[in-house]
Amino acid sequence: MIRNIFAVALLCLGSAAFATPAPMGVDATAPVDKELGLRLPDGFKATVFADDIGSIRHIIVAENGWLYGALMRPKGGMGAVALRDHDGDGIAEERIFFAKGLRGTGIGIYDGYLYYGTDVSILRWKLPISGEPKTEPELIAYGFAEKRQHAAKSFTFDGKGGLYVNVGAPSNACMTRMRTKGSPGMDPCPILEEFGGIWKFDARKPNQQQNIDGIRYATGIRNAMAIDWNPHADSLYIIPHGRDQLGELFPELFSPAESAELPAEEFHRVAEGADMGWPYSYYDHRKGERMVMPEYGGDGETVSDKGQKPLIAFPGHWAPNDLLFLRTKVLPESYRNGAFIGFHGSWNRAPLPQQGYRVAFVPMDAEGNVTGDWITFADGFAGLDVIISPRDAKHRPMGLAEDKDGALYVSSLMSGGRVWKIIYEGK
Repeated sequence: MIRNIFAVALLCLGSAAFATPAPMGVDATAPVDKELGLRLPDGFKATVFADDIGSIRHIIVAENGWLYGALMRPKGGMGAVALRDHDGDGIAEERIFFAKGLRGTGIGIYDGYLYYGTDVSILRWKLPISGEPKTEPELIAYGFAEKRQHAAKSFTFDGKGGLYVNVGAPSNACMTRMRTKGSPGMDPCPILEEFGGIWKFDARKPNQQQNIDGIRYATGIRNAMAIDWNPHADSLYIIPHGRDQLGELFPELFSPAESAELPAEEFHRVAEGADMGWPYSYYDHRKGERMVMPEYGGDGETVSDKGQKPLIAFPGHWAPNDLLFLRTKVLPESYRNGAFIGFHGSWNRAPLPQQGYRVAFVPMDAEGNVTGDWITFADGFAGLDVIISPRDAKHRPMGLAEDKDGALYVSSLMSGGRVWKIIYEGK
């Protein structure tokens, strides 16, 4: 027994000696740069890459340096923007609006094509040598029912021809009467037949219909706006938006403070066939357990056997909107395998102040395992110390992207629309 303990101690000591140093987050005592509207860790520098570009959501950077962004609301009738910094000063001198008559959220590049997600379809253009696409878009996936809630289509690619599309649930908790106090949850939840999951398509094949050609890759996911394929672990990862109104609908079970913190925002690795648990369960990060939803008989104390536990969790209602794994090796080693997550903040912590409004980072190893606590990589976006309503925030992180030189980009649709470029200058 003593020999075994000694051996384990040596193993732990050896592992610690060669462990990757923990990434450094922002210094909470340091001032926020008022001109830039954000605060970064030591060694990082930012510029305002572009301002007044409209309601920009997700972004992507091509090999030639052009940044493309999807617009939630058209600007001048156009649903996307192309930006280019020609002189390398970190500020885009050229901007071109395109995608006439469209509006969307998801945007990505794969196999020489620029992909775009409207609320009801995935389209693509041949990626231009420079500037904006000149041709009409090609329809890749369609048949997504048009809904008002959680309709935005975020997506990612596995690099092997797979296209993974988030199909959000147009519901809070699959109640018989939506968002109505006393209304029970439907069991089984019929919404899950065509919503509340990730659907997989062939990224190269046109005219695929969701429920005919698509594969329901995973289910029990309320709305995974933040989705990316981890190229290091070769696996899909998501961090969905959690349900709302625990305190409002069940005041006898959840205090305002508990309702503000619950349910946790959950960071998951997603295998084919996985079930995350919505709407039957939620994750309580304080207890470290999945709990039965109150619509299905839960009382805030009853542990559920439905769904999977997350790799790591964040406080409730931070509203994760994008997820990014780095493809380059420019940043310090501690950042290379981990996940950047953009939280744009929510409304449902009320009457308590809102939270989120930051880019967080989760340290991970090359196998896709979380190796430490999350940190705040960038904050200050809201421009307020106390945020009562999301409408009061000056900026809200929406999209994340990386260029071939290792620079990070963050978008915000508030205050006319902005994109920051972040580079590492430390040693």
